[in-house]
Amino acid sequence: MPEEMTLPQLAKLWRDFIQDYYRKEILEIANSFPEKRSLTVSYKDVELFDPELGAFLLDKPNSAIFAAETAIRDSLPPDVKPEVRRGVHFRVVGLPPKPLALTEVRELRAKHIGKLVAVSGLVRKATQVKPKLVDGVFQCARCLAVIREPQFDSVFKEPLECYRDQGGCGKSAASTRFILLTNDLSLFRKPVQPADAAPPSEGGEPQVPPDAASRDLRSVFIDTQKIEIQESPEDLRGGDQPERLTAYAEDDLCKKISPGDKVVLNGVLRSQQRSTGQVKSTFFDWYLEINSIQLEEHEFEDVEISPEEEERILRLARNKDIYRLIIGSIAPTIYGMEVEKEALALQMFGGVMKVMPDGTRIRGDAHILLVGDPGTAKSQLLRYITRLVPRGIYASGKASTAAGLTAAAVHDEFGEGRWTLEAGALVLADKGLAAVDELDKMSEQDSSSMHEAMEQQMISVAKAGITATLQSRCSILAAANPKEGRFDEHSYLVDQINLSPTLLSRFDVIFPLTDKPDPKKDLALAGHIVNTHLAGEIAMYRKNVQDRKFTKEDEKRAMRKVEPEIVPELLRKYIAYARSRVFPVMTKDVMEILQEYYVNIRSQARSSEGEGGAIPMTPRQIEALIRLSEASARLRLANEVTAEDADRAKRIVEYFLRKVASEGGRFDIDAIMTGTTHVQRERIHTIIDIIEELDEGRGVTEEEVLRRTRSEGIPEDKVKRDLQRLYSDGRVFMPSAERYKVARERR
Repeated sequence: MPEEMTLPQLAKLWRDFIQDYYRKEILEIANSFPEKRSLTVSYKDVELFDPELGAFLLDKPNSAIFAAETAIRDSLPPDVKPEVRRGVHFRVVGLPPKPLALTEVRELRAKHIGKLVAVSGLVRKATQVKPKLVDGVFQCARCLAVIREPQFDSVFKEPLECYRDQGGCGKSAASTRFILLTNDLSLFRKPVQPADAAPPSEGGEPQVPPDAASRDLRSVFIDTQKIEIQESPEDLRGGDQPERLTAYAEDDLCKKISPGDKVVLNGVLRSQQRSTGQVKSTFFDWYLEINSIQLEEHEFEDVEISPEEEERILRLARNKDIYRLIIGSIAPTIYGMEVEKEALALQMFGGVMKVMPDGTRIRGDAHILLVGDPGTAKSQLLRYITRLVPRGIYASGKASTAAGLTAAAVHDEFGEGRWTLEAGALVLADKGLAAVDELDKMSEQDSSSMHEAMEQQMISVAKAGITATLQSRCSILAAANPKEGRFDEHSYLVDQINLSPTLLSRFDVIFPLTDKPDPKKDLALAGHIVNTHLAGEIAMYRKNVQDRKFTKEDEKRAMRKVEPEIVPELLRKYIAYARSRVFPVMTKDVMEILQEYYVNIRSQARSSEGEGGAIPMTPRQIEALIRLSEASARLRLANEVTAEDADRAKRIVEYFLRKVASEGGRFDIDAIMTGTTHVQRERIHTIIDIIEELDEGRGVTEEEVLRRTRSEGIPEDKVKRDLQRLYSDGRVFMPSAERYKVARERR
């Protein structure tokens, strides 16, 4: 039994294991040190070699790892340098699942202290790499003796006395002073008298150790980095707040991970006593001493799917009504919005991310923006989607800054006085979905920080001396309100929302949500709301009132109208299954359909308006069509994108273009891309020409401009709006009340 073995016996067991499984790796360490200075073993190999040794490693990791590192040193070739033997580490990965080793942050308990555990989560913060003293070398100021004092935990420890067994004078720490000798040895004082000299008299020369000159006089430091992880969003239920855990990485484990990475940290759980000044508390904090790090690239594979659930998923995919079922499972308490919910369903499944030979990455995630009137359930939709997708993060633009959404350099206690890189919402939602509510409430500087995150899906940070690039490979679902409270379908989107055209152009789909009186629709909506409340009332009545007024059947009958077609837990697993295992490819027919559609739309505008006409579509729209088509195929777990998928994508894109990017019945993507349509540009040029023509030195009144534009058939409301825009842009000015003049150098 390993528990009964001595350290030499345990080391021999590890040597036998290394010789059987990792002989080649030991030679690699000897040849490539210090680039490679750790032997990383699989726990499965240890358990296969000796199950009792595997159990001992989990239960008593301190003894097991110390013996394993001793065995590694003994297994190295005899001719390796001493620093190689001192610098090797033992790392173990692939620890067993719950309840043996793998656990969640919120499940850590006192019984885990001192055990080898595996904790999964997202990296929230990471400090700069700093040196840590592990073996201190001190020099006594009285006798110049060199004293070695090993360091443990995080509290600096000086020698209690000038130890005689290390050649010292025996003086206590109160009677002398100890100087820490660092690598440069600038503080080292050479001995002036042999060690066997008599003890110094008062004011005489001190004793010195006989071998002071031959010892290694340098303290031993090791690189260390402080890390904070938090629970992954896909592991949380019911709006739980993610719990956090501090961990410490050392030596070659430093700088292996960055904020936003999803990792499994394998290590020994330690405890540290709290203290306030001189008063020590009975309460302890814990931290993880990292032994190894496993980066997790396939987030959706973390969602456990049993064989029975997989069969249900495959059976659902074969259902001809799968689109209706999934759309009906998105916020069933919200009435209507069929097209919007269909687009949200496609966004949850996403397109296929591609990596080109030159390293260029083309995103497969679709970005959607909801703009509309108050009370149209935008926020409710966002929160529902984040609970539905396997990895969703919710943030409010009103309460978020650029740092909170992207990344920040933080100066707080965690970094112990230094700057720390902290991941924001878009980084934490990597390979998932980030919902940003009230996007229009963000400042222009903060919202502009999203440009890189939306298109390149990376966030570059250069703050407080920290330069880093973080991944933000996520879909963005945003909501915004019009400036004046209500959305006006007759005005341009850019004029109604406090967002720049450059940011708007990065959304694949933009949906305006309006609330217009319509007797038929209002009746259906009111009935849906009333039935929703009735179902909730009956459920609460049965739960809290002990009588038989309402039966369980009454409750089921009422709930049936607001129940999702697919239960949320199964839909989450359906989405995870699709995103991790289904990668559809376009057929030749689909490629031709999308190409012809794009060319036809653009050629229609060119033929009707000439070379300088409106631009109905740009390459960004055809990329949006491809992403939505791939998502449509992935939704039904198909490996091919069919014409039906392409038609669905075309219908969604046309629906939103018709509402927010059209002028006179024709598409004009400049309404989003530049904030000014082709028709509006022509109208503005006409208004400027009229002002210049009528201006006789004193300026032109608004009525004079309107009289002239009426004769040319230009709507009066649009002329007034364009005049206000020209004035705010500085292209016209008012030398006197209600008179306009054109600013010079306008072209």
